[in-house]
Amino acid sequence: MSQVIRNTSESSGGRTPTAYFAAIRDVVVLELKQRLRSRGWYIMLAIWFALTGVVTWLTWASWNASLEAQRAYGGYTPPEASSPGSMIFEVVLAFVLLFALLVAPALSANAVTGDRAGGTLAILQVTLLEPGQILWGKFFAAWLAALAFLVASAPFLVIGVALGGLTPGHVVVSLVMLALEVGIVCALGVGISAMAGRPLFSIVTTYLAVAGLAVGTLIAFGLGTGLSHGTVLANQPQYRQSEPLSQGPVQPEYTCVGPLQEQPAMRTERVAWLLSMNPYVVVADAIPYRDRTAQQNSYMPAGAIENISQGARHALAGPEGSYPCANGEVKPQYLSQTTPLWPLGLVLQLALAGLLLWLGWRALRTPARRLAPGTRVA
Repeated sequence: MSQVIRNTSESSGGRTPTAYFAAIRDVVVLELKQRLRSRGWYIMLAIWFALTGVVTWLTWASWNASLEAQRAYGGYTPPEASSPGSMIFEVVLAFVLLFALLVAPALSANAVTGDRAGGTLAILQVTLLEPGQILWGKFFAAWLAALAFLVASAPFLVIGVALGGLTPGHVVVSLVMLALEVGIVCALGVGISAMAGRPLFSIVTTYLAVAGLAVGTLIAFGLGTGLSHGTVLANQPQYRQSEPLSQGPVQPEYTCVGPLQEQPAMRTERVAWLLSMNPYVVVADAIPYRDRTAQQNSYMPAGAIENISQGARHALAGPEGSYPCANGEVKPQYLSQTTPLWPLGLVLQLALAGLLLWLGWRALRTPARRLAPGTRVA
């Protein structure tokens, strides 16, 4: 550690960008050496790999059993069910994102408070390191440690592509979005850790922040929708008789008849920005799905992840884009990916992470004006 600190002091001596980033690199190296020295990190990585493998196998077994049951009883098997690739991909993706949201706070929420409690943060502060260099170094170290779990799960996403129904672009986009979400959670954890005075408080607060993004956004969207009553100009839909196995061009499910009248509707587009901050919505909405606009009457989503994307797009479209016969027009069941919601959610998440990192930077500045009892600084 002393060698790293000495190199850090030397590389921080200048004010050039090269020296600034060299100091960040030294902090990252120091943090990673401490993490890799722990046996628990490797045990967690092995458990993660094994659990992801078990989930992949159970998903394949479930798909195979369902297909055999349909064939045994002569049921209709849609063409999309001919390969388990899509199902495995979506289940593994949802599982990896869930556990990434659980693992990333544990790897980042103790980054600064742990050093502060052990008295080693003061050692870094007496060097020429600036607060921003310490903060960025700990953030990148936590992010790299979390990305190792993502790399361990990548082969199982590739299995979904190998089994058919998907393209390599699905894996690339999903891995990039998962890496961004893990980085945002690590930024939240490091920022909160820099502000908190005790490790337990920072860990609990980080988990609450992640729960707010994953669950709180859904609750806020539901409550906001209930308060967003409005009207839409529409006439009455007249539904056709269902013919799921008919041949030829797919006809609209209904036609619009009668005069246009004001109809009560929920103005979901007003509160869709709350839903956009959800990590599952960001990842699901960014994946390039197959266009199904030509199959409106037989539209069957490949899985839950695509359903999440469609639900978010219907919320963003509002009643004008989803209410039956709004403005006298037949509305599609499937909304194409022309107006994505995930860029807005990603910007809002980055803004929140940036705010917490800035507050953490303020908390690391020395000399400190106010300290919690028992806190040691340089």
